[in-house]
Amino acid sequence: MSGEGVADDDLDELVHRADLDGLVRLIDARCSSRDWEGLLRLRDRTRSAVLTGRQLWPAATLAEYRLALWAPSEWAATVLDEESGRFTIGPLTEVVAQHHDLSSLRAHLPAGPRLGFIAHERAVRGEIVDPDGLIDVLDLPFELQPWEPAYAIATYSDDGIDAPSPELPAADRFVAASGTPAPEVDDDQVIPAVRQLLEPWTASSNGRADVVCVEGAAADALATLGIPRARLAVLTPAEGLAWLAWAGASGGAHGRRRGNAIGRFGAWWVLAALADATDDWPVDPDELGELAADLTWYWWDADEPRLGWELQLVIEDAVDGLAWAISARDAH
Repeated sequence: MSGEGVADDDLDELVHRADLDGLVRLIDARCSSRDWEGLLRLRDRTRSAVLTGRQLWPAATLAEYRLALWAPSEWAATVLDEESGRFTIGPLTEVVAQHHDLSSLRAHLPAGPRLGFIAHERAVRGEIVDPDGLIDVLDLPFELQPWEPAYAIATYSDDGIDAPSPELPAADRFVAASGTPAPEVDDDQVIPAVRQLLEPWTASSNGRADVVCVEGAAADALATLGIPRARLAVLTPAEGLAWLAWAGASGGAHGRRRGNAIGRFGAWWVLAALADATDDWPVDPDELGELAADLTWYWWDADEPRLGWELQLVIEDAVDGLAWAISARDAH
C-alpha cells in the first residue's frame, strides 16, 4: 500500500474515533512533510464529519489556519472561501497575507471581496498594490497615505498570534492635567463610530468602552468621564490613528481578531465621523489627513496599573470647542 494510502487509513481511523489529539499530531506531521494535499484532505474530512455527529471542527479549523499560513499560494487559496476560517484566531485574509504577496494569490482567487481584503492587508504590510481588477470592499485607498502611521502588525505562528499594541508615549511626554465636568454634546457620529470600533471588546469579550463628547477641553472631557485628574501626553495624528486601528483590528482579550484591514477602516471611519463626513463616504484621503492634523490628540493616563487591552485617547477640536474622551479596557 502506498504511503498516501496508509496516511489516509490513519486519517479515516482518527476521524472515526473523533480523536482530536491524534488529528492534531497528523496535522503537525503533514505540515512538517509539506503534504499540503494531504492536509487539505484532512480539513475536508474533519469538516464533513459534523454530518455524522463528530465535532471535529477544531481540527478542521487548525488545518485551514496552517494551510493559509504556511502552504504555497495554490494550496493556501483553497481555504479562502466563505465556509472557511469562521473559528480561526484571526481572519484568514490576514493570516494568508503574512507570507503571501498579492501577485502570488491573484492567479488562484477570483476578483472578489476576499482578494480585496487581502490587498488591503498587504498594503498595510507595505506592499505596493496594483488596484487593477480589485474589488474595494472598504472604499479605502490600496496604498498607505503620507499622513498614516506604520500600523501595528500581527504575527501569526503555530503557537498563536502576537499582536502588540503601538508604543506608549515615554514618561517625559506626560503632563498633569485637571478639568471639570463639562456639558455633554449629543453626538450621533463619533460616539457610535468609536463603539463600533470597539465592538469585539464589549460584545465578544469582557471589555468596557466609555466615550463622551463635551463642550470644552481635553481635561474637561476626562472629568466628564469621572477622571478629574490625569496625565496627558500629546500624540501625533499618526500615533492617534495607529491606536484606533490597533483597537479596531483587535478582538480584545477574548474576542476574535478582525484584522488590520478592518482596523484601518475603523480608524478612517472615526476620522470621518470627527469631520461629520460619514454621509459622504468615501472621503477624500487628503482632506481626511488635513482634518487629522487640525485636531489635537492625547494619550491619557490616570496612573493606574495596566490591565491588558487599553485605548485611552482624548481628541480635541479647538476650533469648534469640542473634545472627545475614550476609555476602553479589556482585562486578561
